[in-house]
Amino acid sequence: MTEFHHKEISRDHRRLEEISIFHDVAKALTSSLDLDAVLQTIMDKMALFFRPDTWSLLMVDEQKEELYFAIAVGPAADTLKALRLKVGEGIAGWVARHGESLIVPDVYTDPRFAKRIDEMTKWQTRSIICIPLKSKHRVLGVIQLINCALENFGESEMFFLHALCDYAAIAIDNAKAMERIQELTITDDCTGLYNARHLYKVLESEVYRSQRFGHEFTVVFLDLDHFKKVNDTHGHLIGSKLLSDIGYRIKAALRLIDYAFRYGGDEFVVLLPQTGKDNGIVVAKRLQDCIRATPFIMEGNISLNIKCSLGVASFPEDAKSAHEIIRQSDEMMYMVKGSTRDNIAVAQLGLLK
Repeated sequence: MTEFHHKEISRDHRRLEEISIFHDVAKALTSSLDLDAVLQTIMDKMALFFRPDTWSLLMVDEQKEELYFAIAVGPAADTLKALRLKVGEGIAGWVARHGESLIVPDVYTDPRFAKRIDEMTKWQTRSIICIPLKSKHRVLGVIQLINCALENFGESEMFFLHALCDYAAIAIDNAKAMERIQELTITDDCTGLYNARHLYKVLESEVYRSQRFGHEFTVVFLDLDHFKKVNDTHGHLIGSKLLSDIGYRIKAALRLIDYAFRYGGDEFVVLLPQTGKDNGIVVAKRLQDCIRATPFIMEGNISLNIKCSLGVASFPEDAKSAHEIIRQSDEMMYMVKGSTRDNIAVAQLGLLK
């Protein structure tokens, strides 16, 4: 058999490989909403075809203008996952900034190469292929293949690599769209906090975690005092703006692991994971103080002094289910409403003052 026939067979084999990979990737895209699983499939197939020593997917953190390693393979994977690059730093950073592909056969002749990565990972990079993942003129991430056999890397291989990167960009775009849809279904439009529908979903998870790991958690039910008077006096636009500002102030007073929900109307619920009753009371007092301490300034130089009634209950001390913990904290809040307002009541303890 001639050398020409060998090349033709080899070329046909590569085409069949490409078709098979496209089929597998397309199937992953259409059958799974799990972004990590789809990207892993794409990256695995890419590695199978191009056989790099190591490969990685870096995602762009737009807020911080940094790249982080979402997927990394090889002995240095753990080190890479803790590493961040500035957009513009290194070859991957250059690709992220300019949105153009780069093939660098010898990284040590390229001034863009970031030597600190090899120094940290103790890895020896010789060549890099870097492809941007783009959507609507935005770079979402960068795929990086290290130490591929570049002697067989031509236009056909580059076209195939770009096609796989387009699939990855579609997967990321789909996942971001699903996140936005999810946010719309669980978020309250007025305040930006979670809504009551999401409250019970989170509560069920917290009850499960509590029962399995022995964690306590506390719920604070908060209702604004005389909110109807604000609407009647200043109108619903001012009332809505006030609710939005209250939501912001509540969120700002909490830890990152805490949850804040708009339960409905002028009622809010705060869920404090891994928090016992005593610490829950401390948070309730902080919420009470931060709402009544500073006037809310509205348009037209309207200054509103707002106070609130709060109820506190803890799991599993005061309740054995998600609905029961809400009922208990709600009852405590109504105990305050029925007496002095501007106070806190605690399950099994009653009014604090």
